[in-house]
Amino acid sequence: MNRPTAPTGTPLGDSFHVYDTTLRDGAQREGISYSATDKLAVARLLDSLGVGFIEGGWPGALPKDTEFFARAAAGELELRHAALVAFGATRRAGVAAADDPQVRALLDSQAPVVTLVAKSDRRHIERALRTDVAEAAAMVFDTVRFLVGEGRRVFLDAEHFFDGYAHDPDCALRVLQSAVDAGADVVVLCDTNGGQLPLQLAETVAEVVARTGFRVGIHCQDDTACAVANTVAAVQAGATHVQCTANGYGERTGNADLFAVVGNLVTKLDMPVLPAAALPELTRVSHALAEIANLAPDTHQAYVGSSAFAHKAGLHASAIKVDPELYNHVDPATVGNGMRVLVTEMAGRASLELKGRELGLDLAGRHDALGRAVRRVKELEARGWSFEAADASLELLLRREIDEAETEAPFALESYRVVLDHRADGEVVSEATVRVLVAGERVIATAEGNGPVHALDAALRKALEPALPWLSSVELADYKVRILVEHPGTDAVTRVLVQSSDGEREWTTVGVHGNIVEASWLALCDALVHKALSVREPVG
Repeated sequence: MNRPTAPTGTPLGDSFHVYDTTLRDGAQREGISYSATDKLAVARLLDSLGVGFIEGGWPGALPKDTEFFARAAAGELELRHAALVAFGATRRAGVAAADDPQVRALLDSQAPVVTLVAKSDRRHIERALRTDVAEAAAMVFDTVRFLVGEGRRVFLDAEHFFDGYAHDPDCALRVLQSAVDAGADVVVLCDTNGGQLPLQLAETVAEVVARTGFRVGIHCQDDTACAVANTVAAVQAGATHVQCTANGYGERTGNADLFAVVGNLVTKLDMPVLPAAALPELTRVSHALAEIANLAPDTHQAYVGSSAFAHKAGLHASAIKVDPELYNHVDPATVGNGMRVLVTEMAGRASLELKGRELGLDLAGRHDALGRAVRRVKELEARGWSFEAADASLELLLRREIDEAETEAPFALESYRVVLDHRADGEVVSEATVRVLVAGERVIATAEGNGPVHALDAALRKALEPALPWLSSVELADYKVRILVEHPGTDAVTRVLVQSSDGEREWTTVGVHGNIVEASWLALCDALVHKALSVREPVG
C-alpha cells in the first residue's frame, strides 16, 4: 500500500494537520445526502485546496461509504496533497479486534489512515457501552495495536472528552493513554455536545498537553456558536491537529467551519497551514462544495460569503474611499473574495462614488450628479425600492444622472394589456398585448404565457426582436416577488427582482409598484435597457 499517510505539499508538513471530515461528520447535516460520486467530487476539491487529511466515511457501516472507498482504491481518486482516512469504532467488548467485522472493514477500505472513535466519558462507557473503564481502555488499545500492526496510521477521536474530563479526568486520560501506548499518533479531544466556551476549552487543552505530552487534536461542534473560536483557542493552547467541515456542515448546528478556521490560522496567527496558492481558492471551493451539497452558499459566512466584505453604511464608505483597509480586516482577495459597496437609504456621496467605480463609472468630481443620485436613491428606497441586489438598475440610475440621453430605452411604451383566461378544460392562460414605438414605428404584438409576467415578457420580445437581434440571447434567469406592507391596513406595494442572462453574464433589475404586473414591467424594461447599453447597436 503506497498511499500517503501524511500531508504533502503543505508548508508545515506533518507538524500541523488540517483534517477535513465533511464526508463523514458534515454529511450528518439535515438535508445533505452525498452519493458515492458526490463524495469523490468533494474529496477532489478538498485535495485541490491542500488539506492534509480527508475522512471519507465509515466503511462497512454505510453502503455508500464502502462504495466510495472501493472506487477510491480502484483508482478513481488520485490525491496530490491529502491522505485518505477511514473512520470507524473500536472492537466490541469481549471480541478480539482481528475478529470484529467493523474493524476488518476498516482494513478492507485500503485507506492508509484510520480514525477510531472511542468514548472517554465514564458515564457513556458505563451507561451506553454497558462496560467498565478497564474494558473500554482495552478496546482502544487492542484495536489501535491491531491496525498499527497492519500498517495503518491511527488517530483516536476521544468522544465527549471535555464533558468526561470535567466529570472524571482520570478516566478520560486513561482512554487517551491506551491509544498512545498502542501506537496512535494523535489523540483528538472532541467537544461532541458542542457545549464548550473558548477560555474553558483552552484551559483543558493546555492542561492535557502539560500532563501527558501527547500530540493533541481538536474536534468542535457548534452548538454554542463557538466551534471556530474553540478550535483556534485549542491551537493556541497546544493542539496541532484541527478537524473541520466545509462550510461548517454537520449534525445539529454543525461543526467548525474549515474556511473560517483556515482563514484565522493563516491571516491572524500567521500559520501557513495550506499551500501558498490555496488561500485565494477558499471562496471558489466553498461555493463549489455548497453546490455539490445542493445548498445555497451562506452569504454571511466569514471570509468566503458574498457579504463578508460588503459595506452598507455611509460612514464605512467614506473611510473605505480613503483606504479600504480601514474597514476590511483582511484584503478580500487574500481568500478569493471581493469587496462590495451596498447602496441603500443609508448611502451617501462616498457610497455612490465607490459603487460607481465598482460598476465602471467615474463619479469623482461630479458633485451635482452625485447629490441628485443620493436624493433619488433615498426617495425610491422610502417607497420600497431596494438596490442592494439590483446593481443593473442602480447603474442605470447613476448613468441617468450623468447623461439621461445615454440611457434612453431602445423602445417607448404606448400601452400594454394583460388578460387571464380560465378555460372550460381548467387550463389557465395569460395573454398580453403591447404597443410600443421602435425606431419611430408603432409595433403591436400579442403573446400567451403561463402567467401574466411571462405573457408580457413574450409579447415585448415579439415586438422588439426584429429591431434588436441581440434580444434572442437574453433570458429571464430568475424572478422574485416580495409584498411590502409598511403599516397594517395600508395598501401593499410589490417589489420585483428580475435576474437576466445572456449566456456570458447575469444582471439584476428591480421594479416597485402597487400592481405586480407594472412592477414586473419596470424591472423587465430596465433589464433590456441595461443590455442595450452594453450592445450599443442602432435600432432598426
